[in-house]
Amino acid sequence: MASLVNIGFGNYVNAQKVVTVVNPDAAPIKRMVQNAREIQRVIDATQGRRTKSVIVMETEQIVLSAMQPDTIARRFAASYVSEQDMKGDEQ
Repeated sequence: MASLVNIGFGNYVNAQKVVTVVNPDAAPIKRMVQNAREIQRVIDATQGRRTKSVIVMETEQIVLSAMQPDTIARRFAASYVSEQDMKGDEQ
């Protein structure tokens, strides 16, 4: 079953398809986002707010979020823990 993680404003990503969550301020990340925009691989989940994190997916898509990377990381960690708890309950 897919584990969905809230990345803000009611938007979710499949936790198993995420490669990394990074801060958008570094020049290489800005270039990566711009290149992805040019080939239409960017999903903007900021709801018009400032981009605070960039989520790179296995599918080579880039998801922009208005939440801090550490907040998203905590949600991934909580999702992983609850997923492990559910696996333990099934056995």
